Amino acid sequence: MIVAIDGPAGTGKSSTSKAVAAQLGLSYLDTGAQYRAITWWMVTSGIDIDDPSAIAAVAGKPEIVSGTDPEGPTITVDGVDVAGPIRTQEVSSKVSAVSAVPEVRSRITELQRSIAASAEQGIVVEGRDIGTTVLPDADLKIFLTASPEARAARRSGELKGSDVHSTREALIKRDAADSSRKASPLAKADDAVEVDTTELTLAQVIECVVTLVEEKRAGK
Repeated sequence: MIVAIDGPAGTGKSSTSKAVAAQLGLSYLDTGAQYRAITWWMVTSGIDIDDPSAIAAVAGKPEIVSGTDPEGPTITVDGVDVAGPIRTQEVSSKVSAVSAVPEVRSRITELQRSIAASAEQGIVVEGRDIGTTVLPDADLKIFLTASPEARAARRSGELKGSDVHSTREALIKRDAADSSRKASPLAKADDAVEVDTTELTLAQVIECVVTLVEEKRAGK
């Protein structure tokens, strides 16, 4: 059972995906963390983020390993635990530019497909282009949405010390960059189920997604 959960930042993708995977005994993959990891590597290696050709030239260098236990997902780059460092504002502000480079996308997409293929019990994969590009044959595709205001409030709660207004502006900017990029833009797959999380609690979103997965399983 492969479940693809897509949507912009702040819709509750990570929290929902982890909880659903844990509840249903599935593996879990945060694809955004992989893009953050390669961005972190580029930044710490002194690669010019404004030069796509420089990024493309080294896209294959870092070894990125994702642990898929939903109770404790891990991510390492060349053996270094980067779960904390990849969540900094510096990485957040540069991840769209790195993610837009086709060589980076093809490298990470290949990695994601191999992880999904090797998940024996099934997997919940969350990101921005899973249902459309990475795993177009996923058994179930879900697209989470929420108003920019709701997303900003959630994200500023996660990013301690950030104010809602600037977070909202950053999210809208990120949406525009992700939706307009040439390589695998953020988009809802034609056969995805859309779930608007604006008025829902996290528990309600999780319950909704678990129900969708169980219905799909029953119908297989």
